[in-house]
Amino acid sequence: VQNIPTINLNQFVAQVDYVADFLASTRPTAVNLAWALNRMKQVAHKAGDVGQAKALLLEEAHRIASEDEEGNRRLGKFGAELIGDGFTIMTHCNAGFLATAGYGTAEGVMRAAVEQGKKIKVYATETRPLLQGARLTAWELMQDGIDVTLITDSMTGRFLASGAINCVVVGADRVTANGDVANKIGTYNIAVLAQENGVPFYVAAPTSTIDLSLPSGDRIPIEERSAGEVTHVQGVRIAPEGVKVANPAFDVTPHCYVTAIITEKGIAREPYLEKLAKL
Repeated sequence: VQNIPTINLNQFVAQVDYVADFLASTRPTAVNLAWALNRMKQVAHKAGDVGQAKALLLEEAHRIASEDEEGNRRLGKFGAELIGDGFTIMTHCNAGFLATAGYGTAEGVMRAAVEQGKKIKVYATETRPLLQGARLTAWELMQDGIDVTLITDSMTGRFLASGAINCVVVGADRVTANGDVANKIGTYNIAVLAQENGVPFYVAAPTSTIDLSLPSGDRIPIEERSAGEVTHVQGVRIAPEGVKVANPAFDVTPHCYVTAIITEKGIAREPYLEKLAKL
């Protein structure tokens, strides 16, 4: 919006609203993006002229980034309380400094534990079909000098059953009022297997991810993505031409499988309906 040419405030604000709504439509499952965009829209609507609006929008963007990093650091410290020295952690998808404003949520918990002097190991899933775990999480943890082992998504059951995993820590794209959690597809599988094998399953998410307007996870819209993400890997076709494809980008983990939800304001446990509203 810094490049919108009009000097008419009403036209400028209308264009800001259009851009914000368009960006929000790209991620119907995740709630943080819409939350941040709504903050930006409110700033634009309060401006007295276009020049002031552009300046205030830039200030708000920096403020959101700063608040996010500071909040994630607090979240990490709360989460690190749940991580013992010598723990081996399983994680899924990417919830580190590449996915946030510089510190991370799930990975932030791991970073905070290491900063406290704890030795940890991490098993990171590839996270198919887009391989965020292989491409992003594994790289981030290696940059931090954290011992990371990459596994395919279908290996999680074996490792959870082996007794080698002390806990699972994942991020979230949306948490509903009752504690149901939408996260990258495959998270639900891990949560069920974790409970079956007595492994704590922790969700690390800032309070901006909590959507109290939805009572439960069955109300969360699930983003369906391109068939090409499944039929191809890094541009190389791996499936026959014409095959039908289902590609939901997220699944919902019911709150009964969630041991605790870690936020920048503290750790919530059951009953989530009461605890999340209080946070």
